[in-house]
Order: sequence, then structure tokens, then C-alpha cells
Amino acid sequence: MAHGEVLEFEEYVRTRQDALLRSARRLVPDPVDAQDLLQTALVRTYGRWDGIADKRLADAYLRRVMINTRTEWWRARKLEEVPTEQLPDASVDDSTEQHADRALLMDIMKVLAPKQRSVVVLRHWEQMSTEETAAALGMSAGTVKSTLHRALARLRQELESRNADESSADPARVLEREERERCAA
Repeated sequence: MAHGEVLEFEEYVRTRQDALLRSARRLVPDPVDAQDLLQTALVRTYGRWDGIADKRLADAYLRRVMINTRTEWWRARKLEEVPTEQLPDASVDDSTEQHADRALLMDIMKVLAPKQRSVVVLRHWEQMSTEETAAALGMSAGTVKSTLHRALARLRQELESRNADESSADPARVLEREERERCAA
């Protein structure tokens, strides 16, 4: 690899390291494993850096390398069983509420226009800056800000209307609301 490309790769890693680490954290639960995954992906990408013609696609290339690497690790893992006299407590966290929140969020996102949805996902899920989002979507930073503002307002409105529908249908909530109104009067 030419010296100029080495410097280009180093600059790319310096500027995109945080975003790439966030992507790795979504692939593996352990933060240390996420750092290892990113480092492995960077080493593998370094050898092929000159083959990436469009450097704007480097993030996508690295994410694919991380996914493939994580899959390799998963396939190569060894299940280690240790016989014991007593079984450990089998406590399971109840993540029902978290799944319900995620399902509600995904459902509410459907009310947004595709452009609004893209802005929300890039800014809040991918945690891109306003400028990065603007570059990725081919729009100005001001358009990103105004689109995000309108999208979040629409999401709040939809969430409030759904909460109102749920509370009016739930008898316990109706009773609680009436009790609060009586106490306030």
C-alpha cells in the first residue's frame, strides 16, 4: 500500500472510530469484544483499503467485515460445559416491557415520511452528526435540522394520541384520571 493510502486510512480511522465502535457494540454485547471486533475488522480492511474505489462506502464495507467476523467467531465458539453438583439459579430478566417499547417505536415510525424516517434513524440510531446526516442523504444541514424537528414532533403527537387511546380504553386508567380530577377540584 502506498504511503498516501496509509495516511488516508489512518485519517479515516481517526474520524470514524467512534461511529464504527458504536456499530460493533450493536453486534456484540460485551464492550471489550466490540473493541476486538472493530480492531479485527480494521486489520482486515487495511489490507484491502486500496481496493475500495469509493471511499464514501468504507463505513458500509467495514460494517460488513464486522458482521462477517462476528459470524466467524460465533461459528468457532466452543461450548464449555462444566459439571457441578448444584445447578445455578436460573433467573431470567423480564424484557417484555423493553420489547413492547421497541415494537411501539417501530410501529410509530411508520407514520413518518421516508425522508423523515431516514433522518431520525441516522441522527438518533446511528448517532451521526447533523453534517454527516446531511452528507449521507444529500441535503443541507438546515434541512436535516428542520426535518428532524418536524419528525420528532410528529412522533410525539402520535405517541400522545396512542397513549390517550389506551388510557381511555383501560378502565383502571379511567378511574385514576377521574380520581385525579376530583382531587384537583
